[in-house]
Amino acid sequence: MGDYRAEHLFTLRQSLAAYRNYQKLIDDCEREIRRCLEEVRSPHQPDVPADEAPKHPPKNPSTGFVLRSELKRVFGIDLTKIPGIRVGIAQTLFGEIGPDFTKFRSASAFASWMGLCPDNEISGGKVLWVGTRKVKCRAATALRLAAQSLHHSKSALGDFYRRMRAKLGAPKAITAAAHKLARIIFHLVTTGQEFDDSRFAADQLHYQKRQEAKLRAKAKALGFQLIPLEQAG
Repeated sequence: MGDYRAEHLFTLRQSLAAYRNYQKLIDDCEREIRRCLEEVRSPHQPDVPADEAPKHPPKNPSTGFVLRSELKRVFGIDLTKIPGIRVGIAQTLFGEIGPDFTKFRSASAFASWMGLCPDNEISGGKVLWVGTRKVKCRAATALRLAAQSLHHSKSALGDFYRRMRAKLGAPKAITAAAHKLARIIFHLVTTGQEFDDSRFAADQLHYQKRQEAKLRAKAKALGFQLIPLEQAG
């Protein structure tokens, strides 16, 4: 049971009241976000007549479920299927950019706007500085957080991040993965295609085969022969 002093119980009551108050404020904020999203007309999908709306919506849906559904409606696709992209990150992208990505002429322009592309400084034909532009963009920050979360992902994008991290170090790997996420998001939103990880898994398999071919060629040049582990045993 424990022996609680009066001041400890008082502090506990205060903490519990503060927690419940903050939870109420969070719920109020999420309801307002949902209300605003419901008023947004999606440029990707036609309006559904009332008589064609789902007849049996889920009872007492969670806030996360509702936000995810609304974001899928306004974007035309479910961005949370992309590894690293959570509801909060998709929500930030919507708040900063909106549902219409046609304002950007290409995926490269989209990534450049967020400062996720190299921007070398050249003067008199001499490269003075190599790196990415310093921009204040909440969308770019959100994608960098998404890229960083790929460290433990078992997806093909996770493999890409870990490969870049081993090759370039963590900061540059985060930028490279955020850049790839930006290009993927732009392509999916503008084409209306859902994310398919098998496509990126195939790219990862091609990369592994190229690496294997390079190792075999290098071993042969040094007078050695690579043997797979299953054959060596």
